[in-house]
Amino acid sequence: MSDLLGSWIDGVAGTSVPADDRGLQYGDGIFETILVRAGQPRFLEAHRERMRRGLERLGIQFPASGELPGDIARATAMAPPLAILKIIITRGSTTRRGYAPAGVVAARRIVSLWKTTPLERALLEQGVLLRIARLRLPSQSPFAGIKHLNRLENVMAAAESIGTPWYDSLLLDSGDHVVSGTACNVFIVKSAMLLTPPVDLVGVAGVMRAIVLREAARLGIAVSQRLLTMHDIAGADGMFITNVRIGVVPVQRVGEHVIPMNPIATRLAAHIEALDA
Repeated sequence: MSDLLGSWIDGVAGTSVPADDRGLQYGDGIFETILVRAGQPRFLEAHRERMRRGLERLGIQFPASGELPGDIARATAMAPPLAILKIIITRGSTTRRGYAPAGVVAARRIVSLWKTTPLERALLEQGVLLRIARLRLPSQSPFAGIKHLNRLENVMAAAESIGTPWYDSLLLDSGDHVVSGTACNVFIVKSAMLLTPPVDLVGVAGVMRAIVLREAARLGIAVSQRLLTMHDIAGADGMFITNVRIGVVPVQRVGEHVIPMNPIATRLAAHIEALDA
């Protein structure tokens, strides 16, 4: 049975995208994955701002942006207590074949609603297990930070964990710096300070990552964005991963490295879970 609850393409119910759509042809577009709780999309404005930045970086004009709130309201009106809202904006269909975005008709919006479930309580209390992906990311990307549709590295790294006890794979770059998980950002705790890899050269600027940075400052927890290696992970006083679906989740182990549980992760998780946004 499919997890898909409903989908709308340019405001019309359906699941078929034209074969000439540049998102399908070339991954030419961006997307957002939003948690819907009790009918309310969490941190919606943060998602819309990241979407705006991504469209600007890719030079995609989106004149139908004013239609998006109606699409979102239509989807969330049928949402169960917990669901995922996914928004995809592609450059749209084109009248010409080839990489160059010439002959584009108009950007296309695809809104879909999906089933989801809360993370198991045991994982929240005991922490998740991470492995180190064999695949390496480049040390620099011209599209660092934005959530574009070209996610093949994440797909292949995530495939490495299928059928294993590992919750996710930790992605390193070609210089052996820690970047992220395949679907999450990474924080470690060292001497009561939070450390997280920067996302200006490679990686995705996760919305939950931004919420953690904001709320940590409000709680008086020091944060630094700096390059991290596996040496930093092995010597960490604590570690957690973040994304909008799972929130803040502690890490129990990375490969052979056992990571201590740390009260900062627990404090942040409870604080962010209680936010109204």
